[in-house]
Amino acid sequence: MPTLVLARHGQSLWNLENRFTGWWDVDLSPNGEQEARQAGRLLAAEGLLPDIAFTSVLTRAIRTLNILQEETSRLWVPVHRHWRLNERHYGGLTGLDKAETRDRYGDEQFLLWRRSYDVPPPPLEPGSTFDVSTDARYVPGVVPSTECLADVVVRMVPYWYDAIAPALLSGQVVLVAAHGNSLRALIKHLDQMTGEDIAKLEIPTGVPIVYELDKGLRPLQRGGRWLGDPEAIAAAAEAVRRQGQRA
Repeated sequence: MPTLVLARHGQSLWNLENRFTGWWDVDLSPNGEQEARQAGRLLAAEGLLPDIAFTSVLTRAIRTLNILQEETSRLWVPVHRHWRLNERHYGGLTGLDKAETRDRYGDEQFLLWRRSYDVPPPPLEPGSTFDVSTDARYVPGVVPSTECLADVVVRMVPYWYDAIAPALLSGQVVLVAAHGNSLRALIKHLDQMTGEDIAKLEIPTGVPIVYELDKGLRPLQRGGRWLGDPEAIAAAAEAVRRQGQRA
């Protein structure tokens, strides 16, 4: 039975500071490291030991994957890194405080940028402090100036068919350690969700999601199986939903 394990990276330093991050490269916070470690322990306890792993080219996801591999004693398995698994590019919002952005632009505009399926934020201006278009990890022309979730689906799905699906079809346990929006894009594709429905899905940091798939790579259980305490997961998802709100 093909088994796919999804894990959003642990809390990053900019998650902690409540800032829009996107393609900007930040590390895990100390709490994020612990979240990743706990997620790895859950996988080990379930006997979910990856045979191959996929991640983005951003530090917070790569370090999360490393910790997951440590906790499952699978540091030796092949790892594939690709920009198609990067977080959504937040364009001109990159680096901004979410609560301040909400106060400045209002609830409706803030939620359109943050959680609508097909409305991207304003583009990042060329030469911005957060412009990574000349970063060595990207080939020219790859880095977008902004993205909505629909854009992430478009760039992620080819990688699913080219790299992840073949590994699953070969019978391997596949681990994908990535980001909230690249995982939402993948879940939308797996569960055949509408844009409206996927816009409502919140994925907390450090919570593994297990999909058991049939031979056609269709989920046996819609939404997968989330590992951990259900009440704690629900509270963490609600905290993600409320990002940008003043306490």
